[in-house]
Amino acid sequence: MEKVKLSIQRSEPSAGVPVRYDQFEVPYEEGMVVLDAVHYVENNSDPTLAVRWNCKAARCGSCSAEINGKPRLMCKTRVDDLGENIKIEPMRAYPVVKDLVTDVSHNYEIAKKIPPFTPSPEMHSPYTIQQIDITRSKEFRTCIECFLCQDVCHVVREHHSDYYGPKHVVKIAALDLHPADCIDRSEVLYKQGGLGFCDITKCCQEVCPEEIKITDNAIIPEKERIVDHVYDPIGLLVKAVKRRKW
Repeated sequence: MEKVKLSIQRSEPSAGVPVRYDQFEVPYEEGMVVLDAVHYVENNSDPTLAVRWNCKAARCGSCSAEINGKPRLMCKTRVDDLGENIKIEPMRAYPVVKDLVTDVSHNYEIAKKIPPFTPSPEMHSPYTIQQIDITRSKEFRTCIECFLCQDVCHVVREHHSDYYGPKHVVKIAALDLHPADCIDRSEVLYKQGGLGFCDITKCCQEVCPEEIKITDNAIIPEKERIVDHVYDPIGLLVKAVKRRKW
């Protein structure tokens, strides 16, 4: 392979620039990733191309895009795995700012709604917890907030429901697993987070660059907590007894 042919989606809705696809040829270099090819276009063909990136090491989550129709990190996707023809588009779940840059600020608004870590009044800092509890929640804390799981989620992308999305379920699961935390966030997910809309297709799990088991270890356990909180008759009876003033 001597050259790579890129088809890059271009648009700027705020300026009335409609969607189009520009074609570029980029000389191939061994070990090249898609972000390298996009940078070549920026530096040599069209400096007006807008693209968001930062670390180029798959740690910041900034360079998320849809590459040949699949949500991926541009800095982690090798060109030789894709072939000579590569189609690059912005994430479809979010409004386009310009070209490959999307407005993901909605995620920060959701993050404000999630109850923060709240330790039990009986526990005092520094908190001493067991290694098994650290291991269980450590997986979720590797999230780089690339929002690829949000982008691939058909509920978030197509139905525009009130579902928080898989990324935020991961955040809640990390908090719920902390043994010092005393808040039950299942009610938040049930009444506000729309977790019931998720039908467990595992598409979010498949695109996660950190290989977090989003569905298996976060979404399903949180769904089980909701069932216990909302539908379990024995649990409801116990809670009613505790709330009753004798």
